[in-house]
Amino acid sequence: MSRHLPSDRAVQLRARLGRARLYLCTDAREKQGDLPAFLDAVLGGGVDIVQLRQKGLEAKQEIEYLREFRAACDRHGALLAVNDRADVAHAVQADVLHLGQDDLPVPAARAIVGEDVLIGRSTHSDEQAAAAAAEPGVDYFCCGPVWPTPTKPGRHAPGLPLLEAATALRPARPWFAIGGIDAGNLDRVLAAGAERIVVVRALTEAADPAAAAAGLAARLHRES
Repeated sequence: MSRHLPSDRAVQLRARLGRARLYLCTDAREKQGDLPAFLDAVLGGGVDIVQLRQKGLEAKQEIEYLREFRAACDRHGALLAVNDRADVAHAVQADVLHLGQDDLPVPAARAIVGEDVLIGRSTHSDEQAAAAAAEPGVDYFCCGPVWPTPTKPGRHAPGLPLLEAATALRPARPWFAIGGIDAGNLDRVLAAGAERIVVVRALTEAADPAAAAAGLAARLHRES
């Protein structure tokens, strides 16, 4: 019986994930009304992966916004991530589906999106990080929140010790630090062993998103 081999697309996506250092989660910029310009700014500045994270969107509206994300990612050679929704990820031909601890099990998500899409996991403890580092079908995982963040109100922040624990695992797959990370505390994140980060407000609230993205990307690639 022949062993299933990954497609060319899957191989290429995993190679791009391996090179990725800066991952942005952003809403659809409804208040600012500048989504296409904002995406061009941050992706041009060095964001490698961008995810639309906006709770409460109906699938139709989310898909419409994600079409703008898809076009921007294609212009800049970045990876498009969808949060939680395997059906939406399939509809927009996303590169990445990100799953939380209470979302679809990975095998169920794979049945919807197929084998060519990258799957990520959120982890909030040493045990969850160790599980995600070994779970079949997972391509990367995120560890955090490093610091309390208004995007996840009330969630306990395991802090820098979780990053140190993930580093000690020496996982074969990439992992990202997440939660309250910005230019001012990035050195502490890097010192804890992280080489990749997920940011939100560091770019969504930046006066110059392109310059902020370029600054973070330069520091991450210098340390890798």
